[in-house]
Amino acid sequence: MSSDKVKLALFDLDHTLLPIDSDYSWGVFTTDIGWTDPHAFRQRNDEFFAHYQAGTLDIHDYVRFATEAVRLQGAQKAAEAHARFMREVVGPQLRPEAQALVRQHQQAGDQVVIVTATNEFVTRPIAQAFGVDELIAVELERGPDGWITGEIRGTPSFKDGKVTRVAEWLSARRLDWQDVEMSFYSDSMNDLPLLEKAQRPVATNPDPRLRALAQQRGWHILDLFPSHS
Repeated sequence: MSSDKVKLALFDLDHTLLPIDSDYSWGVFTTDIGWTDPHAFRQRNDEFFAHYQAGTLDIHDYVRFATEAVRLQGAQKAAEAHARFMREVVGPQLRPEAQALVRQHQQAGDQVVIVTATNEFVTRPIAQAFGVDELIAVELERGPDGWITGEIRGTPSFKDGKVTRVAEWLSARRLDWQDVEMSFYSDSMNDLPLLEKAQRPVATNPDPRLRALAQQRGWHILDLFPSHS
């Protein structure tokens, strides 16, 4: 490929760079600190997860649900709780092999971007913990008081929405798909639209469906984390 192309390394986050789902883990954490009713929260969360697995998730309904506790607590309490979440939950899951992979791309001069279907409130501090400034996440609408409303702003970075959001990111930098040489690391079949746009799709800790597809198509498969997780 032409060396004048911009080299991009895109990473999904949950189960790709992290061995956990940060969205789900945040929900559990808010229950643990008493912000949500454990039984009611778990029941609704399980229902949303079943829809996610079936490919029928309404991302707008889910984000309203997932951000409700934060919305009700307000900005200061939310920030304090997230700092504790980073220390107690995310910090221990920042694996050296994932950090080394990100660093390897950065040292090679690649532009590194995390592209996740989890909302920006949960994920921006996690991206920063990986030393990544560029984050494409589900953006949250903010009300006149500057605090989140529970609605999504713009296109959610979910399924083919990730392709839309990356295209917008490129356009803002006066770039198009043909101007970039792109690697994309993901664990999930939900990310197939963006994997198919990448010159170098990498099935990373892939779910069974993605592993089978990657084997069929000859894509690189990277098992970043030990199988015990």
